[in-house]
Amino acid sequence: MIFLKLGGSLITDKARRETPRLAVLQRVAHEIQEARQIKPELRLLIGHGSGSYGHPAAELAGIQNGVRTPEDWHGFLETWAAAQRLHRLVLDSLSEAGLPVLSFTPSALAVAAEGEIVAFPDEPIRKALRAGLIPLVQGDVAFDRARGGVVLSTERVMAYLANRLKPDRILLAGLEEGVYERYPERKRLLSEIAPEDLPAIDLRASEAPDVTGGMSHKVQLAIELAQAIPGVEVRIFSGGMSGNVQAALLGYALGTRVRG
Repeated sequence: MIFLKLGGSLITDKARRETPRLAVLQRVAHEIQEARQIKPELRLLIGHGSGSYGHPAAELAGIQNGVRTPEDWHGFLETWAAAQRLHRLVLDSLSEAGLPVLSFTPSALAVAAEGEIVAFPDEPIRKALRAGLIPLVQGDVAFDRARGGVVLSTERVMAYLANRLKPDRILLAGLEEGVYERYPERKRLLSEIAPEDLPAIDLRASEAPDVTGGMSHKVQLAIELAQAIPGVEVRIFSGGMSGNVQAALLGYALGTRVRG
């Protein structure tokens, strides 16, 4: 089983608010479908980032650290609406390519406590996978027992589900070729990265608004995934180059391997 994340930087222009990269999204959807035709036994869960939709809305609303006041809840709702607008585009693009996707939105299903997911029912997702469907999740808002509401990254959602569904491979497709030393200066592309490497490579946040922490957050969660699931292969790679998503799904070693 494979978890595939389509990063917000891949499917949207993060420098321009609510600007999708529709041609990229459609190409990637067809690559996924072609990979399934080549390898019909492929079981897949897809997640996507919020890109220039949810992140700017959450930053404007100032709800990164919790939702308490009526104004906060209005911002929470605006962030949810922005995330759903992108989700609809992703869902439609995947469906139009012939992929049997079924949406499982965290805002409707997940419960968090201090920013960590404590509940997200996985039985419906298991049943969808057994039926040959492709579950689709996303970066989203969620209710939080301590903070009222929070913003959940796609990686956080996939990490929770990975600990229950035990995928063999987790593929994180963005615009970057992989993990660089001194991001965002991109000093050197790393073929592998492990926890002990983090102090030396100086990962920082994104160049565009990203309320969930950008590249450093993604790498940290990727390491946590590699540590939590023995034998899982975790890769950060570029989906921006034509053919890369299909190749990654078929087992080619692209980008940076993340070790636990």
